[in-house]
Amino acid sequence: MKIEQLYTGCLAQGAYYIESEGEVAIIDPLREIQQYIDKAKTNNAKIKYILETHFHADFVSGHVDLAKETGATIVFGPGATTKYDIHSATDDEVLQLGNATIKVLHTPGHTLESATYLLIDENGKDHAIFSGDTLFLGDVGRPDLAIKSDLTKEDLAAMLFDSLRNKIMPLADDVIVYPAHGAGSACGKNLSKETVGVLGEQKKTNYALRADMTKAEFVIEVLNGIAPPPQYFAKNAMMNKMGYDTFDTVLKTGNVPLNPEAFEAMANHESALVLDVRTQADFIISHIPNSIFIGLNGGFAPWVGALIKDIKQPIVLVVPEGKSEEAVTRLSRVGYDNTLGYLEGGLEAWKKAGKDIETLDSISALEFANRAKANNLNVLDVRKDGEYQSTHLEGVQHFSLDLINENMNQVDKDKTYYVHCAGGYRSVIAASILKARGFDKLIDIAGGFGAIKDTDLKTTNFVCPSTL
Repeated sequence: MKIEQLYTGCLAQGAYYIESEGEVAIIDPLREIQQYIDKAKTNNAKIKYILETHFHADFVSGHVDLAKETGATIVFGPGATTKYDIHSATDDEVLQLGNATIKVLHTPGHTLESATYLLIDENGKDHAIFSGDTLFLGDVGRPDLAIKSDLTKEDLAAMLFDSLRNKIMPLADDVIVYPAHGAGSACGKNLSKETVGVLGEQKKTNYALRADMTKAEFVIEVLNGIAPPPQYFAKNAMMNKMGYDTFDTVLKTGNVPLNPEAFEAMANHESALVLDVRTQADFIISHIPNSIFIGLNGGFAPWVGALIKDIKQPIVLVVPEGKSEEAVTRLSRVGYDNTLGYLEGGLEAWKKAGKDIETLDSISALEFANRAKANNLNVLDVRKDGEYQSTHLEGVQHFSLDLINENMNQVDKDKTYYVHCAGGYRSVIAASILKARGFDKLIDIAGGFGAIKDTDLKTTNFVCPSTL
């Protein structure tokens, strides 16, 4: 029996490859499916099942394409309905995979159809659970995504409590836990950086699995402090439920080189968003006017999903050399399938064509500190709520990047703003969005709060984020 976790850091997502006696199950595959096909082919094995733990909201799964390519059966938990062929399993149904078996445990709460897959080895021993968004390491899935007119988040939280107590916690302590996400995912509040654990350790340390916890306490604690879901979540869940264009089609139409004239025409006449995915340092030095920066070297896909409201928005890309296919691929993972091409030759080609460029002012934390001591500056802290509440510079304005589109009325085009995040990635995203909206008096603080803390500027007393 072979188990491999295929972890994608940008999405903080774990897909899984399970093989026994030449038969393979893929759990929660990503949009680009060739990696799974190649792995099975290398092992002279056949993909038999594609197991979906639920209708994912934070990424578009590759299950539909993978089933078409391999003939494998797509399996969802009880009650799932789709526009394509699936097997909607019953609770406790057993699927045979070579010498191993996989038992489907219906664990509603995160969503109604959520399932945990229990892998049982050839000796009949419970070996591991693939818990999806039901159980994470250090946390459990948020129960506010499947709200309906007759179903509240409190109702779902109560279901999740029962699922954990009745289906997962009775399992042996040595059962391995393979969750769908780790730290960085918006599918939970306090996920661990670890991506594999054991159930016994979770029973001891996970707040949501406390043995003496009542259902009422669980509902309160699991709902406390949940940030609103990113706007793309519902759209991705619908794509996973209804189906989507093949990844090959998306890549063919999106990975197209455009000369500067064609690129400019796309932006001007096709209302395409110019998305610059280079490093923040490159963007600061020079960029196309009105372009938005979201770099591939950070939490690219989730920030695209959070900040670009229209999932069908036409997009043209400014990419590092050789990174166009990666950019189109990572956009497609969160359902942004309408990429029209990329700037061939990059910014150098744009400059040689005589096109306009802009820069972003950026100063060191030390220079910022010197200016702040001499003058009363307007400072925007664009970190998340928890980061800001934990500790921040005294007298700054909290202007969370997550909500920048909703809070644009909180900033003044006539004022000069110094912008910082934790390390310098998000501040440049925020500055690019503000610049595209006509704010032209912006100064980025290089190194963000991490560098600012090393100056002698006053910050508020630190509060441990876990207590907020």
